[in-house]
Parts: sequence; structure tokens; C-alpha cells
Amino acid sequence: MSRSPTAAARERQFPLGAAATPDELDRDPHPVLARLRAHEPVSWLPALAAWLVTRRDLALEVVRRPDAFTVDDPRFSTAQVVGASMLSLDGGEHARHRSPFARPFRLDAVRARFSSVVADETERLLVATALDGRAELRRSLAGPLAVAAMREALGLTEVDTATVLGWYDAIVAAVTDITAGRDPDPVATDAVRQLREAVADAVARRPSSLVAAAASDAGGLAAEEVAANAAVLLFGGIETTEGMITNALLHLLQHRDALAAVAAEPGLLRGAVEESLRLEPAAAVVDRYATADVVLGGAEIRRGELVRVSLAGANRDPVTFPDPDRFDVRRANAHLHLAFAQGPHVCLGMHLARLEAHEAVRRTLARLPGLRLDPDRPSAVRGLVFRKPQTLWVRWRP
Repeated sequence: MSRSPTAAARERQFPLGAAATPDELDRDPHPVLARLRAHEPVSWLPALAAWLVTRRDLALEVVRRPDAFTVDDPRFSTAQVVGASMLSLDGGEHARHRSPFARPFRLDAVRARFSSVVADETERLLVATALDGRAELRRSLAGPLAVAAMREALGLTEVDTATVLGWYDAIVAAVTDITAGRDPDPVATDAVRQLREAVADAVARRPSSLVAAAASDAGGLAAEEVAANAAVLLFGGIETTEGMITNALLHLLQHRDALAAVAAEPGLLRGAVEESLRLEPAAAVVDRYATADVVLGGAEIRRGELVRVSLAGANRDPVTFPDPDRFDVRRANAHLHLAFAQGPHVCLGMHLARLEAHEAVRRTLARLPGLRLDPDRPSAVRGLVFRKPQTLWVRWRP
């Protein structure tokens, strides 16, 4: 089948984007992102059937302008699975869905409500892990900690961890299938139904929970809207937080000089976590749809076309971050990364995610002496959209 003239013309105009393959974007996207950022900062990628924005200033323009680049589109995969939510709405409807959940996720509220929960759960998980000097930390620490925090946040403490992970896995699989153009597994429908029932139970049993507050008269959300937003929070709170913790540990263990610096100056840990977020954000891209024909970075984008913002690309923009591929725990402006996005859809749970990462990394380094990567089971970050190592095997002195 011959390509349309528009497709052929775009491939000629954006040869670097045309050459990008799904495998390199999944395995190690940073070299191609650097080339695109330097020469085609807004490029058409046939491999993604979308525009990809890699320069930081242009990425900020997209995420800060919901009037021009929206999430409110019927093709948005998460909405197809869980229903309309704060993640898939803009304008007044977005504010109506987000506002009831926003106050409990403010920094002061997070510290008051979650500090002891996160500390206790981190310690419990490390005690269970620290047995024989070898462990896999993604599934024994990072993932369970993220699940525990979200169970507490959403009032799902009556539901066991395995069940919550089952819902999460089913929702993630369905979103992935839809993104790839496949029909989702019907098990996702059942998972969303069970989650809705659990949320309804939490509203009745846990009046102090976030879902109960969102369902109250002050919140103003219908039961199905509360459930959809709970599913989004569950998804984001597990997927990206697990990746954030795992990536931070991996970066420190790969850079022994940085690990030694953090050990000597514990105050550097906060900078190390921010630098890890900059270097390898757990959510590498966010999607928007053009609301009208628009020119961005010299590229002519048509109304309705998918625009993918590469947070990973923006985070290594040398204009803002000199020597951008270096992991530098003393980088003064690491906090200017876009790992949590910006604009109206800035990550609601960023303060909780940071709290979990700081506790997990700090306590792991303190409890597991001589911590190092297991040379027999190497770890590598992968993923087109969500980037983290599938396993993080480590050793230490028992």
C-alpha cells in the first residue's frame, strides 16, 4: 500500500523522526532524543504515529496550554478503561474532578498523614527482605511500598495487597493494549468493577479516607466519578512511584562516587532523588491532542493529531542542564526537571511519591551495609512510556 503524500512529505521533512524505531525508544531512547532535540525538536515519528516534542521550552508550552493541547479526547486510552477522570479532562470538568482530591495531597497534609505510615511500611519490608544478603528490590520493596501508600490514601486497607496489584496489573495491561491498537482483555472490565465496589465500601467504612471526602457533598463527585479518579490515583501512585524508587536506587548503585557522597553527606539524598527523576523520569512521555491547527517549533501540527511530550527528552535539555547525561547529586537546578509534568495536570501525588522515595532509599542504604548491584543479575532501565528496570537484584553484607 502506498503512503499518502502527507506521510511521505513528513518523512522527508523529519528524517530523524522517520528513522526512530520502537526498539531504540524502548531500550535506550536518549541518543535519539538528543538528536531530535538538537535538529528536530518537534518531529513526526511514524513509529508512534505521533509528534514528539523533546525540547524543554516547547514541552512546557504544550503542557501549560490545555486550550491548544488537550487530554480530553475519546482516544485517550486510560479513559476508555476506567472512565472520565481528572487525567482525561480539561477546563472546568478537570477542576471539578481534581479539586476534591487536591487538598489531601498538599505537602503539609502528606507529611502529617503519611510520614509514619511510609516509615513503618518501609522498615517492615526491609526487615522481611534483609535475610541472606541478596534480594530483588523492585518487587520486595518499591512496589509493595507504593501499594501500601495507595491503599492507605484511598481507604482500601480492607483489601489485600495481591488483590490491589491484580487490579493495577489488569488496568495497566488494558491501557497498553489500547495504546498499541489491540482490544483489551475483558479481565480489565472486571477489575474496574471490583475497584468501584471497593471504593464504595471505603466510602462507607472509612469516612476519613480521600475517596470518602471526594464523595461527600463538599466533593460533589458521583460514585462512578470517584471510582474513576481512584483508579487513576492507584495507577499513578503505584506505577510511577515504584519506578521512581527503583530508578533512584539503581542510579546510586551504578555511580559509586555518588553513593559515597550521599553516605558522607546525608543531606545530598534529596538532590540525588531529584537528579534521578531528571535523568530517568518514571513516566517518560505524556500525551496531548491538538485542538486546532498549530505551529510548534516550526512543525505544522493539524487539529486532532497526537502530540507526545518527551519528559525524558526535556529533562536532558543542555540549555537548562549542562552535561545533561551525567548523574550529579550536587546539580543545583535538578529540581527544574519535568518528571511530574507541569500546568493543570501536574502530578497530584508528587509530594507523596517523593516522601516514599526518600524514606525507601535512605532506610535501604542504612539497613543493608555494603549494598551493591548483583553482577550475576544485571539491571537495565527499559520502557517507551514507563521506564524502570524490570528487576533490581542487589547484594550486601548480611
